[in-house]
Amino acid sequence: MSFPLLTATAALPAIGAIATAAVPATRRTAAKWLALLVSVATLVLAVVVLVRFDPDGDRYQLTESHAWIADFGVRYELGVDGIGVALIALTALLIPFIILAGWHDADPLETGSRRWRPTQGFFALILAVEAMVIISFEATDVFLFYIFFEAMLIPMYFLIGGFGDRAHQHGEKAAATQRSYAAVKFLLYNLAGGLVMLAAVIGLYVVAGNFSLTEIAEARANGSLEMSTSTERWLFLGFFLAFAVKAPMWPLHTWLPNAMQESTAPVAVLITAVVDKVGTFAMLRFCLQLFPEASKWATPAIMVLAVISIIYGALLAVGQRDIKRLIAYASISHFGFIIMGIFAMTSQGQSGATLYMVNHGISTAALLLVAGFLISRRGSRLIADYGGVQKVAPVLAGTFLIGGLATLSLPGLAPFVSEFLVLVGTFTRYPVIGVIATFGIVLAALYTLVLYQRTMTGPLRPELARMPDLRVREIAVAAPLIVLLVFLGVYPKPLTDIVNPAVKQTMSDVQQKDPRPEAEAAK
Repeated sequence: MSFPLLTATAALPAIGAIATAAVPATRRTAAKWLALLVSVATLVLAVVVLVRFDPDGDRYQLTESHAWIADFGVRYELGVDGIGVALIALTALLIPFIILAGWHDADPLETGSRRWRPTQGFFALILAVEAMVIISFEATDVFLFYIFFEAMLIPMYFLIGGFGDRAHQHGEKAAATQRSYAAVKFLLYNLAGGLVMLAAVIGLYVVAGNFSLTEIAEARANGSLEMSTSTERWLFLGFFLAFAVKAPMWPLHTWLPNAMQESTAPVAVLITAVVDKVGTFAMLRFCLQLFPEASKWATPAIMVLAVISIIYGALLAVGQRDIKRLIAYASISHFGFIIMGIFAMTSQGQSGATLYMVNHGISTAALLLVAGFLISRRGSRLIADYGGVQKVAPVLAGTFLIGGLATLSLPGLAPFVSEFLVLVGTFTRYPVIGVIATFGIVLAALYTLVLYQRTMTGPLRPELARMPDLRVREIAVAAPLIVLLVFLGVYPKPLTDIVNPAVKQTMSDVQQKDPRPEAEAAK
């Protein structure tokens, strides 16, 4: 029997979470190092998955299949395509930086006080989320996917509600109330979407008789499984609603700004750069593959909602006074681009959307983690409380600027390539939507540059005169992310070579071909 590499990649952080939680409360530093070592080991396994994956081979590789609940057709089935491999690599890459950036985020609030937070619990929860996200990217059994799609809400709830941001202007009691509100709102929104999806999962079993993604898709392709138009559309809507909440897409997005605002910066990165990617990934893997006709039927409405997300998120980002809320609304705008690329039904759009998932994860992590370092120094999230930071902390200001420029998709940085492909793929089928979406780029430049100007330039505020620059640990977090942004911005080929074959197969699922260019069609 071959080594179960995919299971090991998901199981290692799960075992690490249990081991970290079991570390005695008096050994906080040991818990931190254990979590970091487990995350690095998981990254090594993810690299092995990446190396062993053949982009030109079978669609799903490194597969595992075992009987689980045989009476109901539930199996433990895993497999990865190029899109899943890329997102597993992204997840495994970001978790060590998230742990390193949050090194002191769960330290005791007051020495000798009862106001104490279990350090080992904080890092154990991060590893638990990593395990659930990775297996979600690997699962090819719909029921198995659903279990972990929902289960990851539990550790996220405790990370948001129990380990919130200390930079609060209204006292500890008000901070605890706001954290509780944000955590409950996050949980209720995502549980509501998940319950709708559960009904759709049950409906799919009633129609298909099993939960295997590959078997159902094959049966649909060869005509041995017939599904009425209305049934397919209802099932599609059940799946899509849950994924749109997770993504998040307007108007189901309102939980995200609260959750990111009240979380520590590393947990906010975990939300928007890791967990939310499960929603957009699932649109490609499950919505398009299981319900191709319903996907095409719903495309016009989804494209409209996506472009609303782009403009709405960008406009609200412009008017924010809180640094993390600004980044949250910017992420809503970016997820609009991802969803628009997926449902443009072109190879350029879907390749761009997949690249956008990866590049957005890296760029948002770079910007948000450096913003977290800034906030921890000042003790405030308000933009108005900053000014002239670059005079005393030039390295912090420089890394903040590069992260911001990546967020606005500056040419030469990774997000530009993905945003360009999404817009090209959209223009070929929906030119009006594409034109409107480009205004999101202009607004992104506005909110990013205004944020930098108000926090980093201008007269130095007296209370910031002794602000320290980035420390060695913080540079170790920011520098690799910036190197990746530049490398993938200049040379995205290693990523596109992995992603493009999977995109072609997805296009085949929905029986779509790229429109011929007008110049070629005119010949």
